[in-house]
Amino acid sequence: MSPVNNDPSSGTAGGGMPLTRKELRARERFLATQNQNVVPVPEATPGEAAPSADVEPELPRPIPAVPRPTAAPEPVEADVPAPAVPPVPEASPTVATPVVTETPAHTETPVHTETPEHTETPADPLLSDEEQHEDAHTVPAVVPVFAGHVNETHHYGVHDGPVHVDDHPFTEHDPHYAYEGHEGHLDHEELHDELHHDELHHDHHHDLIAPVETPAVSKAAAKKARRRRRILALLITLGVFVAAIAIGAQFLKPLLGMDKVTDYPGPGTGSVSITVPEGAGPKAVATALVENHVVADADTFVKAFVADGGELSPGEFTFRTEMKNSDAVAVLANKDASKVIYFALSAGLRINESLEAISKGSGIPMAQLNGFNQAPGQFGVPAKAKNLEGFLAPGEYRFPLGTSGKDIIQKLVSGTLDELKAQGITDPAKQYDTVTIASIVQAEGGQADYGNVAGAIYNRLKPNNTETNGLIQSDATVTYGLGKKSFHLTDEEKADKSNTYNTYANPGLPAGPIGSPGKTAIDAAAKPTQNDYLYWVTINLDTKETKFSKTLAEHSTYVEQYNAWCQAHAGRCV
Repeated sequence: MSPVNNDPSSGTAGGGMPLTRKELRARERFLATQNQNVVPVPEATPGEAAPSADVEPELPRPIPAVPRPTAAPEPVEADVPAPAVPPVPEASPTVATPVVTETPAHTETPVHTETPEHTETPADPLLSDEEQHEDAHTVPAVVPVFAGHVNETHHYGVHDGPVHVDDHPFTEHDPHYAYEGHEGHLDHEELHDELHHDELHHDHHHDLIAPVETPAVSKAAAKKARRRRRILALLITLGVFVAAIAIGAQFLKPLLGMDKVTDYPGPGTGSVSITVPEGAGPKAVATALVENHVVADADTFVKAFVADGGELSPGEFTFRTEMKNSDAVAVLANKDASKVIYFALSAGLRINESLEAISKGSGIPMAQLNGFNQAPGQFGVPAKAKNLEGFLAPGEYRFPLGTSGKDIIQKLVSGTLDELKAQGITDPAKQYDTVTIASIVQAEGGQADYGNVAGAIYNRLKPNNTETNGLIQSDATVTYGLGKKSFHLTDEEKADKSNTYNTYANPGLPAGPIGSPGKTAIDAAAKPTQNDYLYWVTINLDTKETKFSKTLAEHSTYVEQYNAWCQAHAGRCV
């Protein structure tokens, strides 16, 4: 074969190129180490002579894989004269048999060959300077590949014919694009088409691979989700905690008294009448006010009443619902008397005394009130009653300005009748007798002994009573008949039967009540204490201490004690 001249300025190779010494040594090393990684034969370096077209193609020249340097050196622009190629003797044409190297389909362990970026090949002493310089340009940078498996790169095709590479860069492709040796060499267009097809196939292959979310994004999304779940759990826990506190507080408030209202804002509405019985204390009145929704708390009201320094008087008082404690105290202390009709009736007052108090407090003339007293039937009292004596309930009263006399009298009478009915006394005749006995009890005994005094009076009224023969023998009844108040009676006054109220001379009950009994006296007369007493005497007018006895001899000893007290307290027993 004749030598082939290659024009380096043309940029193309007209045919196959002879192997340089460098390439021959690389091939020998490859065959010696049985390296499975092959790379395409580098194209001719400018300056080398291209073989003629009729030269038989050589076997493919596999070159061992060498790591790609990070920075390839710039090509030398200076023209290097091509060395003279010795003539190749003609030989008979032979059929080139490609060297087939079987590689495993997938080799799991990659070849990691770390080579310094600029590795200088030691100079071959057998080569001239020009040849060594030429070899430096003919060995391209190669990329490490895996036998039978591509990791980020593909195998380059290996063929028997001369390799022609145009201006396009090398394109990575799979081993199945290797050119078969029996086809000879490929021309420029066929090689270009193959390489172009491989690019399209490679791009399409990567387009089919679904993008995988990077771990950083996945971790960030998971972290956000966990944060949201934690915040939601915290809010739910906080809501449950607050709800538990609110529900628990509702249960604890009644137990701890936290929900207890101690005072109303006032001024109140409506009208409520409260009767303060004789001898009632502030605590009992406060309880009645709470039950009727006048004040909010009994203890707080009592503290306000004591702090005001007021005195509690019996009677009927008009309040409003939900009043301030201070306003309710003012009503009981009669501090608003100028705004209403106000008067007070004490237990035991006789009828003329009661009417004078009503007239003074209301401004109603006594003549008008006496007219009501002489016609008691219009107020619902029993028919036996000749007047209103005993039926005007004691207590403090407040009426709106302009209230008529009749309405005032009716209010007082209704109080007594209601109390009798409350004790089960509904018969008018019995009501009259009960009020009469109650008036004697009110005048004769101390409050603590009302029940025993009433029981002794009933014992004296019994038909089989032979000790006193039905005589009550009450000084209070005699003095009432006489129209005076005194603790001492003469023998003539006691013996005067003309006095219908004289219980010394006339057996049985007096002609009628001798005063206005209070609630306690009415209750005692309606339900007396069962005893065997026939006599009683109050030995101390200040303390109302009363002594009871069954016989006259015992009673006489207690009378001596009374006389001794009167001597010790001159002027009191008159």
